[in-house]
Amino acid sequence: MLTNILTVAQQVLILFLLIGIGFITNKARIFNKDAVKRLTDFMLYIVTPAVIINSFNRGMDIAMLKGLAVVFAAAAVLHIINAVCAAAFVRDADKNRERVLRMAVIFSNCGYMSFPLQNAILGSDGVFYGAAYVAVFNIAVWTYGEYIMNKSYRFSPKKVILNPGILGTAAGLLIFFSSLPVPEVISAPIGYLADLNTPVAMVIIGYHLADAKFKINGANEIIAIVLRLLISPAIMTAGLLLCGIHGDVLIVCAIAASAPVAAVVTMFSNKFGADTPLSATLVSVSTLLSIVTMPVIVGIAQGL
Repeated sequence: MLTNILTVAQQVLILFLLIGIGFITNKARIFNKDAVKRLTDFMLYIVTPAVIINSFNRGMDIAMLKGLAVVFAAAAVLHIINAVCAAAFVRDADKNRERVLRMAVIFSNCGYMSFPLQNAILGSDGVFYGAAYVAVFNIAVWTYGEYIMNKSYRFSPKKVILNPGILGTAAGLLIFFSSLPVPEVISAPIGYLADLNTPVAMVIIGYHLADAKFKINGANEIIAIVLRLLISPAIMTAGLLLCGIHGDVLIVCAIAASAPVAAVVTMFSNKFGADTPLSATLVSVSTLLSIVTMPVIVGIAQGL
């Protein structure tokens, strides 16, 4: 098990070295905020769908389809459990802070941080299963997530369906179910774009970390981070083991569940007038702490 933990730690360290490059691009003023915003849009609308579609570009496989369904169901259940835990254990007199803290508990960085690690450990199979987790994340964040953050929330099916993660998953599933070979002239560019996911995503995270404050104030913030980094992945891992789930599906879910606070928490905080500095702190601190927590959790999952 120690070997598994050290192997995952090495992969996480590689990601953090790339994050360090992003940190340097900020301090050396190689990038500015506008450039990173455009780079983020490029990742969101082009690279992430390419990663998902590339992972689904394979022949139909019943066993993998069953695994995909398990990941989807596990992700849905965990988001519900996270929401219950957030409501039960995260309370704050300042409702703007409370909204951010609860959002941080529920949503992990299951795209930017998880896809690179899933790919490094399991290859395209890891991203294949990980896409199901991200699909649930996207549905949850544009429904319950916006409900938490937006005081004038109105449900919009368009927002749920027409987002890059869902569209990429839909296109990938079409390829997977049809088993039609994608011409090289199309699959090659998609593959090249997918390869950008790890370095570019980590550089973006590093750029933002360079501007962040790493100061925790109060027990509520500690509770939120503990729930996000330790309790949530523990619930996921234990639940799957109790259901007899092992192997790639367990590892993929452990990686996604143990990821730090999602960057979308800061985006929503800024958009809907919540406590944006608090959200940036939670994202930053949880990302740094995840260099220790993720290898331990994922290493244990690999050994089970």
